[in-house]
Amino acid sequence: MTTASMAGGRYAPPRPRRELTATSADGSRLHVEIHGTDGPGAPAVVLSHGWTCSTAFWAPVVRDLAADHKVIVYDQRGHGRTPAVGPRGYTTTALADDLVAVLGAALEPGERAVLAGHSMGGMTMMASAERPEFRERAAAVLLCSTGCANLSAECLVIPLRSPGGRRLAHQVVLGSRAPLGPVTALAKRILKYATMGPAATPEQVEVCARIVHACPAGVRSRWGKVLAGLELTGGAARLDVPTAVVAGTADRLTPIVQSRRLASVLPRFLGLTELPGTGHMTPIEEPDAVIGRIRELVRDHLQDNGTTTDVAKEQSA
Repeated sequence: MTTASMAGGRYAPPRPRRELTATSADGSRLHVEIHGTDGPGAPAVVLSHGWTCSTAFWAPVVRDLAADHKVIVYDQRGHGRTPAVGPRGYTTTALADDLVAVLGAALEPGERAVLAGHSMGGMTMMASAERPEFRERAAAVLLCSTGCANLSAECLVIPLRSPGGRRLAHQVVLGSRAPLGPVTALAKRILKYATMGPAATPEQVEVCARIVHACPAGVRSRWGKVLAGLELTGGAARLDVPTAVVAGTADRLTPIVQSRRLASVLPRFLGLTELPGTGHMTPIEEPDAVIGRIRELVRDHLQDNGTTTDVAKEQSA
């Protein structure tokens, strides 16, 4: 499959209506895109991508939602068009700082949004749970294929029987600075095994491979080390926002046990959607399921002017 053949497809990144730069607490400058409609009555949705991905990862979701929503996507630091930072700039605190900066730059005063985060993007929301700026802006949250702790021991990419063995092996993989090289047939087979379900199409694998291989090795390594030592259980327990979870049953990176654990600690849990046979890349592998859940959250938790709906008020009472 050639890049040209993908140019006009569902997975091709759409052209944003507007671009802007958000400045984080440490001065890092984040690339932000606004898609769709920006007029009165358009509910806002903010999408946060995961490790080694970029705004391009959300392409099929953005294409659908932009028809009747204001859709905001941004590149996490070191990914896509957001520059890398020094070694000390890769922390869960930085993830929260960056999200707060994006919300402040892209939303109007008093405007609220439904937020969806995939993998590290979901961890970003857990890390932000106690920030006043986040609480003021987030009407509801969707967590896709993510977890809050013990990732390296529960990851199944290297299927060792011992949790301790898995932890050590995955810590090495997550922290590796080895370049991924060109997107070859072998590289795509490896990526599909590690990150996607058996039913993922060649087009979906191609798209994910090109996105992941574009992430600089140093950035991948530094964020990988953060993930290897992740502990955000407290953040998940303090995510006092209506929150739904979507996960694939064939996810090797953040196995379904991670999502079930979130279900037990989220204070305003709205339900877990388990996608049979789907891997880690849910917004690419099953975009319609992700889109549908986001639309439900908008319907139930946002009015046209971005304020909380009666349904949301009843659920919080």
